Amino acid sequence: MTLQATSIHDLPPSSSAMDQFEHDFNAHRRSMRVNWAIGSLVFFVLFVVTAWIGDFFKVTQVTTIDGAREWQWIISAGLPRLGEFIVQTIPTLTWENLGADLANWFWRWPVWMQLLLETILIAFMATVLGVIGGFVLSFPAARNLTPNKYVLWVCRRYLEIARTVPELVWALIFVFCFSVGPMAGVLAIALHATGSLGKLYSEVNENIDMRPLEGVKAAGGSWFDQIRYGAVPQVMPNIISYTLLRFEINVRASSIIGYVGAGGLGQEFRTAMSFQEYTDLSALFIIIFVTVMVIDFLSEKLRHRIIGMGERT
Repeated sequence: MTLQATSIHDLPPSSSAMDQFEHDFNAHRRSMRVNWAIGSLVFFVLFVVTAWIGDFFKVTQVTTIDGAREWQWIISAGLPRLGEFIVQTIPTLTWENLGADLANWFWRWPVWMQLLLETILIAFMATVLGVIGGFVLSFPAARNLTPNKYVLWVCRRYLEIARTVPELVWALIFVFCFSVGPMAGVLAIALHATGSLGKLYSEVNENIDMRPLEGVKAAGGSWFDQIRYGAVPQVMPNIISYTLLRFEINVRASSIIGYVGAGGLGQEFRTAMSFQEYTDLSALFIIIFVTVMVIDFLSEKLRHRIIGMGERT
């Protein structure tokens, strides 16, 4: 008779251990269900309260076709007016006079092209300033790279203030300081971009491999040497991607801040809305849409070429 050694792992689990496992598993499932139910209830309550504050349940009076007044839900009352607005922005185009109709639609195209160039240049200059500010502040604003906690606190608070205030508010402040013109728009968008890019860049910095920096430090490198040779090469692809994305966002922002006199196509939007030139609004929208689409296409190609993806596609 041969005896074989039996490992403790080959022994069947005891009934008490299995019962304890099933008890803990069922308790965990019940806890997850309760937490899910509570979370769903809180989300639903917040949704309803937000919708109530936002007047989604509001009932308003509307005038019907026959001139009578009746009460309707604000959503059902407002959607037809949205349709009327969209119809008013569509110009009359005929195949026989297509060239003349298009010329009449884009009747201010020389002025619009000049303002479009101004809009793009505002976005470009603001992006350059925002990248410089965000890049410089992103390293001391990263927990794993900051020299000390005081520098970390100051840099993070500055970035929070810069990105918390909307571009339009910054534009109003700078218009008050420097008068109307593109300069106010550049400063407003650049300051907001500094805060947004600094936040994104710092999060990228916090996910880098620290071993290259430790190697530079062991070789006698200073903090700046560690950042230059250990951190920057790792984060550069993400820096480029976020920078190109921010440039697209800044183009859209620079086309709006003209509402407050900060240059760009925004002043034409304001004029068209004031004089109810709805076809001009649609023409300006098409110009901005095509511009952003072209910039998106070119930035994607540029990003892939820089990071080496163009060779694999």
